[in-house]
Amino acid sequence: MDYAQYTPIPRKNKHLTLTERVKIELLTTEGKTPYAIAKIMERPINTILNELRRGSVDQIKQGKSVKIYYADAGQARYDKNRKNCGRKYSLMECNDFISYVEKQMLDGDWSVDAAVGRAAAKSSVVKKLSTKTIYNYIDLGLLKVRNIDLPLKLRRNNKPKRVRQNRRVLGESIDQRPKHVEDCQEFGHWEIDTVIGTKSKNDEVLLTLVERMTRNVLFRKIQGKTTEAVMAEVARLKAEFGNKFSHVFKTITADNGSEFATLSDLKESGVGIYFTHPYSSFERGSNEKHNSLIRRFIPKGKRISNYSHDAVTRIEDWCNGLPRKILGYKTPEELFESQLDQIYAL
Repeated sequence: MDYAQYTPIPRKNKHLTLTERVKIELLTTEGKTPYAIAKIMERPINTILNELRRGSVDQIKQGKSVKIYYADAGQARYDKNRKNCGRKYSLMECNDFISYVEKQMLDGDWSVDAAVGRAAAKSSVVKKLSTKTIYNYIDLGLLKVRNIDLPLKLRRNNKPKRVRQNRRVLGESIDQRPKHVEDCQEFGHWEIDTVIGTKSKNDEVLLTLVERMTRNVLFRKIQGKTTEAVMAEVARLKAEFGNKFSHVFKTITADNGSEFATLSDLKESGVGIYFTHPYSSFERGSNEKHNSLIRRFIPKGKRISNYSHDAVTRIEDWCNGLPRKILGYKTPEELFESQLDQIYAL
């Protein structure tokens, strides 16, 4: 006997439709068994049995209570179950966690990951959610934070690469820099850059330095994008750190900007100076990332001169007080102070 003709065509993960439920109702009124209905509809027997169980209602017939299947009852039960299926949102279970994350993002301008990571590190917060879940809730409009409040989600900048054939050589290439600097495991290796507000020659400039291991930043206003202004500020840094300067600043990596033309003079102080390849800002990734953080407070086209030293200091404090995932959600300031304590204890 060929049983293949009785084998139903598999319809895995295909739910019954209202049309099929009406057909089941008609077949049951004709007295068909569940097995016969399954063969006729080419459905597994368990599917039919479960549907008959869900869609049958109690009816009084000739003074007796009997169960009769109705298609609309089965469809109503199906719709109700579909509404209740799926994972439920954990907003109410994580009220303290959500409140902390929202506060840090709205009041502190923290990123989603920084707020979530810092909250997860706090022992007082019991119920926690992942960064991805918070992003999902923001997309669904379940939080006070909106996508427009996120600094990078709605903004991307893809610049074409350029190759300059004849470039000036200001000093040793980054290729000569010690390889262990790449690991960011040793303190004292810095990246330097300048940030302009407008292209006016009368406007001031921000000199930015980032320590690679701790991500601690130093922001300094200088008179202009010139070698004299840069070296004058470097001289002030040497005075601030005194005889520990070469311990705090072991190497400095810069781009090929003309303002860094005389930076190699610091070699006399025991500081290694290296220059990146042209149009390779990724070789100073930490520096470029922090420059983008500055743009949250000082947009392009705004004069640096309009911002006081106190305002720049507040931006610096904000950056250094921002927990980082790469630092185990510690702050750059905490790690930087710890390293300075070790150096000055020598």
